[in-house]
Amino acid sequence: MENLSDLSLFCMVLVKDCGSPGALSEEEKAEEFRKVYLRDLPLNVTTIKAAARACGINLVSMSKMPRNVRGYNEMLIDEKIVDSKKTIYYRENDTASGIENTILHETREMMERIFPEVCPGYCPLRTLATHLAANRFAAAVLLPRKSFESKMYKTGLDVVALADFYQKSCSQVLLRMGEVLQGRLFFYGALYELLPDVEPDWMVTYWTRSWNEEFPEANVHGAEFLFPRKRHQVIPGSLVSRVIEEGKPYFVRRITLLEDDDEEGLAAIAQPYAPRGDILTKVALVVILGRDRKLIEPQLEGTGPIAIEHFHRHL
Repeated sequence: MENLSDLSLFCMVLVKDCGSPGALSEEEKAEEFRKVYLRDLPLNVTTIKAAARACGINLVSMSKMPRNVRGYNEMLIDEKIVDSKKTIYYRENDTASGIENTILHETREMMERIFPEVCPGYCPLRTLATHLAANRFAAAVLLPRKSFESKMYKTGLDVVALADFYQKSCSQVLLRMGEVLQGRLFFYGALYELLPDVEPDWMVTYWTRSWNEEFPEANVHGAEFLFPRKRHQVIPGSLVSRVIEEGKPYFVRRITLLEDDDEEGLAAIAQPYAPRGDILTKVALVVILGRDRKLIEPQLEGTGPIAIEHFHRHL
């Protein structure tokens, strides 16, 4: 693709070269976007802003935003869609990774409005599906699959190490891990965060899970109670509660679900994250099958967690 000075032109050429957007994954859309606007540049807030401006998007930082809103977009479509005015609004005081994600998320939402204009017969996604697609697109741009997958295994599925390496948020990294591992490995990951002025003050804010589709038996079935979902509070005596109390990483060698001495069960590691010095604000929890324990060995070696031999039917 040649360099294109408007998001609408990019969408037109994407359709011309690659076919209907409905037949392309968000990974593929993200790869084409990087080829045109980012190439081999480092992926940071400066380059992401430059890419948006190269798409003809006006960026506006806002000191005030509606509650629980990190950004939004406006697109005023004229007679010619290529002449439409495009604007993304984002939180002025957001983190760098938050601004990057917002710009790319809103860019993808605008692309969805453009696709029906440049691809006759294309059926646009509904609101929730568009939101999810935009999340996947942003993650795929910021954390390219091939390099991210390699680094993920080298760190031993270490959410904190990956967040530091890529200078992205723990939540972005955790969710991207679930996407990249989908179909290959049973994996559960959760991010617990300290939320001021909320009761309980510690709870799950993000979680993800992937399945091994090649070997269906290499999964956990019928144990939904074991894996916390969003807003789930910390259980006393759990792995995460011990990390919060002591500020140190913890590892459980074997978590059993059945009354079977030969059961391999699960293995789990929980790691604290204190980006502002000594104040612990997040805990990253990773759970895999015991048979796959070797995958987290680099994380065990790098963090030196306190080891617990056995849990039964809880994390």
